[in-house]
Amino acid sequence: MEDKIREKLQSIRTMLQQDGGDCEIVKIEGKTVTLELKGACGSCPYAMETLKGYVQESLRTDVDPEIVVERV
Repeated sequence: MEDKIREKLQSIRTMLQQDGGDCEIVKIEGKTVTLELKGACGSCPYAMETLKGYVQESLRTDVDPEIVVERV
């Protein structure tokens, strides 16, 4: 499952980078993915919405419905 998560996050990163942001995987433990938001995403007031509403939901839809994304 970790490979699927990493693959999906790579496509998500492409979208974030188009808006001047990025994310880096800190760790993946089971179904919990911890990310560090970078660039514009790191200081954006909507960062948690992006993290939960876009990143987490994309991973849940495409990889596993029980994935939880956390921010460092």
